[in-house]
Amino acid sequence: MRTFAVYKPYGVLSQFTSEDGHPGLLDLGLSVPKDVWPVGRLDRDSEGLLLLTNDNHLKRGLTEPERSHRKTYWVQVEGTPTDGDIEPLRHPMHLRIRKKDTTTKPAEVSLLAPPDVPERVPPIRKRLSIPTAWLSIALTEGKNRQIRKMTAHIGFPTLRIIRVGVGSLDLNDVQLAPGECRQLTAEEVLRLQQ
Repeated sequence: MRTFAVYKPYGVLSQFTSEDGHPGLLDLGLSVPKDVWPVGRLDRDSEGLLLLTNDNHLKRGLTEPERSHRKTYWVQVEGTPTDGDIEPLRHPMHLRIRKKDTTTKPAEVSLLAPPDVPERVPPIRKRLSIPTAWLSIALTEGKNRQIRKMTAHIGFPTLRIIRVGVGSLDLNDVQLAPGECRQLTAEEVLRLQQ
């Protein structure tokens, strides 16, 4: 069994094939076996840690909703929320997702000093009169465009999302730049399974 970490860049689909003019993972020129598949997904306009594996046991363990596996994101928002502003994110929220009324699970959310992250290509839109801020958001679910809907709901639209962690594995561990990939060690895979 083999498992790989990829730093998925902005604009790339979380699938191997391109679609509707948007590049897929094959367009990154990854050197991975043909029998590995993405574990979950990241929206095209999100970036960061994506796992590829041919280990179905690991894949199920990381994606089945009842296992509540933690994923951590750094989220750049428009505006400068206070701790009070982000408090609603820490509680179940009632949102409309894919034309259905949905209640989210509580998230772990904190204000984050601007992180040292690679520039996004293309860069996010900047408005001189509106500052931005960063949040750390950890979810145990992954509903369609959930973070964007959550931050918009409290009045701070999302500008950029970087997934920095899946379970106990994070981007600092794998040390990848956008578009890079490497095979995980047996120890790293074991940490993911815990």
